[in-house]
Amino acid sequence: MMSGKIDIKPLLGLLGVLIAALSAEFNDQVVGVVMPDLRGALGVGHDPGTWLESLYVSGEVLGMCFSPWWMYTLSLRKLVLTVLSVNCLTSICIPQCENLTLLFSLRWIQGLSGGLTIPLLMATALRALPPPIRLWGLAVYALTATFTPNLSVTLAALWSDVVGWQFGFYESIFLCSVAAALCSTFLWRDPTHFERLRQFDWRGSLLAFICLSSLSTFLIQGDRLDWFNSPLICVLILLTVVSFPLFVINENRHPLPLVKLPLLKRPNLLYGVIALFTLLLINAASSSLPVMYLTEVQGYRPINAHLITLEIGLTQLIFLPSMAVLLNRERVDPRVVSFIGVSLFFCACIGESFVTSSWNREQFYGWQLVFSLALAMIVVPLLQMATNSIQPPEGAFAAGIVNTPRAISEAVGLWLLDLIERWRGGLHSSRITDQLGRRRFEVVQSNGYLPQHPTPLLPDGAPRFDGSLEWFSHTVRAEVTTLTVSDAYLVFAAISIGLMLLIVTLPIRTYAPRIALMKK
Repeated sequence: MMSGKIDIKPLLGLLGVLIAALSAEFNDQVVGVVMPDLRGALGVGHDPGTWLESLYVSGEVLGMCFSPWWMYTLSLRKLVLTVLSVNCLTSICIPQCENLTLLFSLRWIQGLSGGLTIPLLMATALRALPPPIRLWGLAVYALTATFTPNLSVTLAALWSDVVGWQFGFYESIFLCSVAAALCSTFLWRDPTHFERLRQFDWRGSLLAFICLSSLSTFLIQGDRLDWFNSPLICVLILLTVVSFPLFVINENRHPLPLVKLPLLKRPNLLYGVIALFTLLLINAASSSLPVMYLTEVQGYRPINAHLITLEIGLTQLIFLPSMAVLLNRERVDPRVVSFIGVSLFFCACIGESFVTSSWNREQFYGWQLVFSLALAMIVVPLLQMATNSIQPPEGAFAAGIVNTPRAISEAVGLWLLDLIERWRGGLHSSRITDQLGRRRFEVVQSNGYLPQHPTPLLPDGAPRFDGSLEWFSHTVRAEVTTLTVSDAYLVFAAISIGLMLLIVTLPIRTYAPRIALMKK
């Protein structure tokens, strides 16, 4: 049991940082939902529109890398208030911007401010919460990885359909205001250390900018630009390959590095980085795939399709605290809980791989509930194991190490989905089209097997009704999308098997019992 009373002020400050992180996550997800309305309102084509997402991810990865260093230099309170001001300003300006170059710049700055914010939540939780209740803080941090992304896309769809796409950005203004009030009042008033600027890691900053920006950009834009057939992608890959080892060498030698890479020698933290990266990568199976299927195959509006993701978001409010209660028991091994969670994730992927073109939203609800429980059972134990070896003064650097791969996983997830859609979707499209050509009289130019499924053409080759070929083309695309989504679930199931093997092969020292944590 913990002796003494808990000071409520740091907890209110932690709440302010949590709200700040939630507002950053809202801005991350909103563009994917309001993109059609945004392009139409600003006159932006499809290809330029893809850079709005790419630039945000690039800025976010850089922000997560730089956040610990600037937190120790400016102090936690001043850095939070600074990024909240930037986040609020960009949220106001982006919907009003009509210049494409300025729009891209604002979106990158917004991503940078979001990336600077999210690692501060883990650092604040490790500092504000004593060991007996630290798991609750980790459950709060887990909200930014599981609850917020699923809730934000639903809210963005609601604003887009009911009020206007601009409110997808404006929603963060209220959150930023509340977060600023809490943080300015209740966070610790630590002194600034501007003398650290004399030893600022300029070389490491430049290498990090080149490496992380190039990496995230070629992952997101590579499929659209046809990979090695694009000179831009080739240059970006070369820059990544060259700059990454130079960055690692520089960080190991610099007296005040941006990233404390020696922390990765601790098996606990290394496991947390790998597992969280993999978890957020396969999380696309529970969020992106159902929405893609419902919008492209069944013609759902975003607000209707994203009720699937809202289910995951809301149930996390129950499952995450439940995991904190469970793991607070000394006899509960987080490795066992994680393994069960990954197994449930695997089962849900296999279950939804049986999707057919007749599925609607109702068929997804049960499996989405399994996904939600699995996410909570994976993320809280892995955060517990990752932070058991971290002392509060190291919290910010540990948070930066954990969150930077987390941001990269977003770009890798987009790349993987594009890759599956291109390879498997192209394969299914070719095969179905080939079968239609071989049996064109039976499936295109006959009288039809059933009245409700007529062929698009009459036996003489004339259209059966106005728009019959367009209707048939949509049917073919729906079947291709269904088969592609099914294959994607199988790919994510295979990745989850790899995560299970990682958990099984963990050395004993990666788990520090809770009783040892309480004695610190």
